Amino acid sequence: MTDPWVALAADTDPGEQSGALRRAHDVFTSAGRLERPVRAVVGASWRRSARARVSPDDAPAVELGPDELGPYRDAHPLARAMPVIRELMGAYATDGEHLLAVCDAHGRLLWVEGHTAARRRAGLMNFVEGARWAESVAGTNAPGTAIAVDRPVQVFAAEHFLRPVQQWTCAAAPLHDPHTGRVLGAVDITGGDRLAHPHSLAFVQAVARAAESQLALLAAPDVEAVRLGALGRDEALLVARGRRLRLSRRHSEILVALARRPEGLSGDELLIELYEDESVTPVTLRAELSRLRRLLGPDLLDSRPYRLAVPVDADFDTVTRRLASGAVAAALDAYAGPLLPGSRAPSVVRLRRRITEQLRAALIARGDPGLLADWAYSTWGEEDLPVWRALAGAVPEDQRPALLARVRSLDAEQRG
Repeated sequence: MTDPWVALAADTDPGEQSGALRRAHDVFTSAGRLERPVRAVVGASWRRSARARVSPDDAPAVELGPDELGPYRDAHPLARAMPVIRELMGAYATDGEHLLAVCDAHGRLLWVEGHTAARRRAGLMNFVEGARWAESVAGTNAPGTAIAVDRPVQVFAAEHFLRPVQQWTCAAAPLHDPHTGRVLGAVDITGGDRLAHPHSLAFVQAVARAAESQLALLAAPDVEAVRLGALGRDEALLVARGRRLRLSRRHSEILVALARRPEGLSGDELLIELYEDESVTPVTLRAELSRLRRLLGPDLLDSRPYRLAVPVDADFDTVTRRLASGAVAAALDAYAGPLLPGSRAPSVVRLRRRITEQLRAALIARGDPGLLADWAYSTWGEEDLPVWRALAGAVPEDQRPALLARVRSLDAEQRG
């Protein structure tokens, strides 16, 4: 095999290979031992699936119901790539009795299209729009594993970790934002043994490249847009007039305070927003604002009162807007971490706490194990006892003991 990401060489007998893989899968799920002919990429994925306590007999859950799926999908960046994906894959999927699927970066299926009978069969294992097929909840599968390793990958028959999926073959490639390189999701082709050929992986790679090229054409940076990213970072990133500016911590705090108050703040009000004590003088604040104006340019920052002269699209506002509309999954998707986590500015501390508490409360109220796991296994959620408790109560019974052990450990640490 020259390409380790391809499931079968062109001259391999699919039936013979499928039987060998099924036996190897049984050995792994019963004894934890990897045997031939399991490929290295599949073996690594099986191990990750086992560590995530994925049950090989489960089916993925639907995370995005009809009310939430439509708005989330319409607003997703990959919606703009769907016309070219359909043009390249639609007839191939329908004529070949296959499915084309596109998922987001969390493995949630946003579009599942293709042959009617194939869609009906796939529905029996919850390969449907709104279901989450991330590797951490659905085990080894092409779209979930492609996202996990950020590589195109083909998965054949019993290479799938979930037994109900082992009658299928799939090939998927990750899709990236052409400007930032961030993984946006994956494009997948799913069907029967006829897809167990190197050509299917090459095909889906070509579709992914075409989709990314289309996004690059449609999503050329708006040089007039002003965007502020302050979640999950101590130094905010401002994109303004075609420039990307990494701000100092103090300038980050000033921008967050002004973005929240578009009507503006007086010097005294800004002092209260930014400083814990009264040792900082108005002169010091004016000097900081003067430096910030030189950095941004005179047309972005006004005075009397201090305010931003243009609308700013802030990432923390995106989270709060989505929460207010009830789009919990979309809010979590936009949440990159606590707001300026190292800041002690009073207004930042209050806003950081409010966003965190509102998002956590919404996740607990929703009770979706996939969304709760996204939070609990993040760097900011690894010690969040209420979320771990909610996750332990939301998962199937066989996954509960390990989570309850984590809950007891956190409880003891936080009491001590």
